[in-house]
Amino acid sequence: MEWTGLNEVREKYLSFFEKKEHLRLASFPLLPQGDNSLLLINSGMAPMKKWFLGLETPPRRRVTTCQKCIRTPDIERVGKTARHGTYFEMLGNFSFGDYFKHEATRWAWEFITKEIELPVDRLWVSVYEDDDEAVEIWTKEVGVDPERIVRLGKEDNFWEIGAGPCGPCSEIYFDRGVEKGCGRPECAVGCDCDRFVEFWNLVFSQFDNDGEGNYTRLEKPNIDTGMGLERLACILQGVDNLFEVDTVQNIMKHISTIAGVEYKKDEKTDVSLRVITDHIRSTVFMVSDGILPQNEGRGYVLRRLLRRAARHGLLLGIEEPFLYKVCETVIKENESAYPNLVENRDYIIKVIKTEEERFAKTISGGMALLSEQIEKMEKNGEKVMSGEEAFRLYDTFGFPLDLIEEILSEKGLSLNTDEFNSAMEDQKKRAREARAALGDFAWEDDVLGSLEDTEEFVGYSEFECEVKVKAIVKDGALVESISAGEVGQIVLDKTPFYAEMGGQTGDSGKIFSKVGVFTVDDCKKTKTGHFVHVGAIIEGEISVGDSVTAQIDKEKRTAVMRNHTSCHLLQAALRSVLGDHVHQAGSMVDENVCRLDFTHFSAMTDTEIRRVEELVNEAIFEAIPVTVNEMPIEEAKKLGAMALFGEKYGDVVRVCKISDRSMEFCGGTHIDSTAKIGLFKILKESSVAAGVRRIEAITGKNVLKKIYENEGILSKAAASLKANSALEIPEKINALGAEVKTAEKELSALKEKLASSQTADMKTVSVKGVNVSFAVAKGAGVATLRSLGDKVRDKDALAVAALAGIDGEKGNILVVCGKDAVAKGANAGKLVREVAALLGGSGGGRPDSAMGGFSKVGEVEKVLEGFKDIVEKNI
Repeated sequence: MEWTGLNEVREKYLSFFEKKEHLRLASFPLLPQGDNSLLLINSGMAPMKKWFLGLETPPRRRVTTCQKCIRTPDIERVGKTARHGTYFEMLGNFSFGDYFKHEATRWAWEFITKEIELPVDRLWVSVYEDDDEAVEIWTKEVGVDPERIVRLGKEDNFWEIGAGPCGPCSEIYFDRGVEKGCGRPECAVGCDCDRFVEFWNLVFSQFDNDGEGNYTRLEKPNIDTGMGLERLACILQGVDNLFEVDTVQNIMKHISTIAGVEYKKDEKTDVSLRVITDHIRSTVFMVSDGILPQNEGRGYVLRRLLRRAARHGLLLGIEEPFLYKVCETVIKENESAYPNLVENRDYIIKVIKTEEERFAKTISGGMALLSEQIEKMEKNGEKVMSGEEAFRLYDTFGFPLDLIEEILSEKGLSLNTDEFNSAMEDQKKRAREARAALGDFAWEDDVLGSLEDTEEFVGYSEFECEVKVKAIVKDGALVESISAGEVGQIVLDKTPFYAEMGGQTGDSGKIFSKVGVFTVDDCKKTKTGHFVHVGAIIEGEISVGDSVTAQIDKEKRTAVMRNHTSCHLLQAALRSVLGDHVHQAGSMVDENVCRLDFTHFSAMTDTEIRRVEELVNEAIFEAIPVTVNEMPIEEAKKLGAMALFGEKYGDVVRVCKISDRSMEFCGGTHIDSTAKIGLFKILKESSVAAGVRRIEAITGKNVLKKIYENEGILSKAAASLKANSALEIPEKINALGAEVKTAEKELSALKEKLASSQTADMKTVSVKGVNVSFAVAKGAGVATLRSLGDKVRDKDALAVAALAGIDGEKGNILVVCGKDAVAKGANAGKLVREVAALLGGSGGGRPDSAMGGFSKVGEVEKVLEGFKDIVEKNI
């Protein structure tokens, strides 16, 4: 085994498989092409999914690649250990219905023992526990010592991701020596210590999983292999981890020179050197592949990596942007394999330098506040930082959450991430609602920009008022008038119409002139502050300057106000029942529903839901006055009024107060007494996102409507059950359930009787000292087969029986073996797998009893006629 550089290892591998008639493909971009299921390419086979699934034709049936990959689930551990990284390269050779296990194993062994000359006495192979075929190939064809083959379970050696192609794996390990192990006598392949390193995984995609645990053998199986380039380089270079591999170490040396520190002198600086080295590798390749720093998606992954690296630069004492300088070394160390890095050098450096400079401003602005907050926490003996405080740092200064958590962790502190996530979701929801609300008014800046002043909203106290038409918009342009049949938007000099905002729907109603009627379907408020009444003129004409009567739909508005006030009562009740951690994470109220999103960490119980409902209704029955007052924001805060976190308020705010039950900042409209809500009923409690729940409820006339609907349903149910009233429904259902159970038992007994008659004439033949038999029972289900199998097995200790049940287009097969038959080597699990596979299915189980499913029902008789041969082969 000779020392070999990483770039040379890569070339040796790709050249080797080119000689085996594989098409060498360049690495696919880290940005997935035409695949929305992945944020970033994270494995060698990921870009080829369509080829494996048969959705597209590959350029050749044999392909080899060295694929760039990014994985970030363990990003917090990068730097803290010597093995974790976010960027790696995956060597792979792939077969799309061409060669299979024989060639894949033989070539793998040839490459590692002949091409790169790894010592055979330090190599181990693992196989899936039931893959006897692979074991035979490794030992009899490849020549691996059977004592160096380890069988592992499904968790370790079976590759699958839900439905689709899958199959057993065979992995190759390198023994780094006893000194690298855990010291336990039982230390072996599969141990979590550092002795046995798995570096090549051969996946034999030979089944199709239907997503429900049923495996069908593929007509043309595939090969998917993956070998970590850095891992293999570690072995060949005799180093302990990827940070000591030649190309990676050269990058670290550049960072060390800039920082004036040396690796392996201080663990604290080592952590920062590893973080920066790993992250700059990731970011250079991501930028080169067209990914830019952003606040979401893959762009956020890039930004997070860059900023984490920059922050560790500060920990090393590097106060000026420096990552863009290290880019030069990353490019130099990888240019032979990735020439596009050279082509994109200037672009990569510019993007990374700009992000570094932007982050420098973020750090300088936010660090002082974060330090101040940490000092305050330490002084007060607090261990958990408020998520709201963290969100302010994030929202105001762009301070990354992961850096806040990392800095806190270094001080032995933590963050209330649930509060942070709630605030983040709240902000996103408001942004979505704002975009949706303004979506129809993209023209507002151009069209309404000429209007002087904004309009007064008088709808808190007036449902109807005399106003003047200030402007009319039709087809995206200002016009002087609008006539019957035309659709448009009207702006008034003041309005009683509430514009949709703060989760409350906009008003509808009518605008009357002396000669025209305009129906208002909705009211929106533009970002420049103008109230826009959306609708159509149904009669006559309305012109700019006309004196008109603006009249809202009073019934709708009243229903909306009932729901809005109940929303405040609902939040107060939730905090009372669930705790003060509950905060509003969004709301929506219209004339039909009151919907509140709130921070909470688990589904509410029926008891909790009932108690919340009771508290709201108690407040309704007490007829508590609802007061809404404007006051300076500081005064409102002193009074304890709750603000919607993250919402920006002016110097003067409106505060809605419901006695001692609720006091909140709110710009919406409310009823003046809780009694006018009538009744409150929760319809549904559900999940919206991690740490965010949602309640949907109704009030007033909608509760009455729901009662009538439920009464109608109960009446129909009673009639169907021939009950005299709804009160008798439970009794009737229980009686009906008992009848169904009796009928099911009778049906089951009939099926078993029928199956018994179909299997009564089972013929038995002796094979190697066991009694082999089979039978097919039409209509027999799993339970019936098991019952019949138990009888056969209990009756004859030497029995080996196959019982098939056919139900429509699918079938089930049970194989049972008596205890003496098992002692002679019969294994029901192995037998049922082989029989089921011949019938287009799969199965498994214990040595004495195993079950499988199959689809080729027309071939079951023919296959079972050969059951005795299968038994003879497997004993």
